[in-house]
Amino acid sequence: MKFSHEILTVHTKHPFIIARGGSSEYKTVWVRISDGDGVEGWGEAAPSRYYGETPETVVAALSRLTPVVERADAWSLEAIEAEMNKAIGRNGSAKSAVSAALHDLAAKRLGIPLWKLWGLDPAASPKSSFTIAIAPDEATLRTRIREAAQYPILKVKLGTDRDEEIIRTVRSAAPDKILRVDANAAWAAKRALRMIDLCRELGVEFVEQPLPAHDLDGLRLVHDRASLPIVADESCIVATDIPKLAGVVDGINIKLSKCGGLREALKMISTARAHGMLVMCGCMIETTLGIAAAAHFAPLLDCADLDGAALLTDDPFTGPAIAGGAIGLSEGPGLGVGQAVGGRR
Repeated sequence: MKFSHEILTVHTKHPFIIARGGSSEYKTVWVRISDGDGVEGWGEAAPSRYYGETPETVVAALSRLTPVVERADAWSLEAIEAEMNKAIGRNGSAKSAVSAALHDLAAKRLGIPLWKLWGLDPAASPKSSFTIAIAPDEATLRTRIREAAQYPILKVKLGTDRDEEIIRTVRSAAPDKILRVDANAAWAAKRALRMIDLCRELGVEFVEQPLPAHDLDGLRLVHDRASLPIVADESCIVATDIPKLAGVVDGINIKLSKCGGLREALKMISTARAHGMLVMCGCMIETTLGIAAAAHFAPLLDCADLDGAALLTDDPFTGPAIAGGAIGLSEGPGLGVGQAVGGRR
């Protein structure tokens, strides 16, 4: 197989700020794999510094993965993902890009969409939330909420000294919307319990990652006393993390850039289901190409937060979209992704 990559630069409509900071410019890595028959599979790495990745580390990881891919049978998806895990450590976004490209390639060669290869029904997909990032002031926050009018579910980023003001403002500006809250590991247990009580009063559906990732004892305490469901994100990377979270949280948030591939994501779904847990899938700031890979297993989810491409001004790809929150999957082969006019950035 032939293996190539290209760094892309994309921009968000507004600075995307969470508890750990943020930016309005992001770099992703476009991975392409072909197998000598003219068909090419695509995938995207969306690196996060929180998980120790940058575009440069992705490129370095891809160079280490090249021999694994080039000597493999393109149909051996499970085996290739296992070999990638042996070849490099976490490097989740790099491995997930290769995994997505290989799945895209396989489904394209069969002439069917990936969801159909997996035997799924796109109509079973939940609606995606749209993220309201941390804004500098109330006026800006209200403007962003108005701009998200077509989305029935909002995910509100917290983790500031203005959290109570923010969530009250969002609820007053969006009285009929479903709200979800993500603290991005920024709270201590006592503050989390106070904020969760307020969130319940304001009709929030659940709270994501209230405490630091390593603080499982604190998460258990919050879970046992909280008035809302708790979903783990930063505390849950791969399937083997899930058993220790049973009874500690109510659900998990899968991200391909964390777990390292589509096979691992499917294992996470099965493992979480076996433990009676809610399953959602989130994303980083990424293009339609990156979102498409996760969108194809959306029918297996309870909740989705796949708005990464919807936040961009210059998405270089076309394909599955979340207009109004609905996850649109087509009958097109593979991931169903093509290049937009002037698509390379």
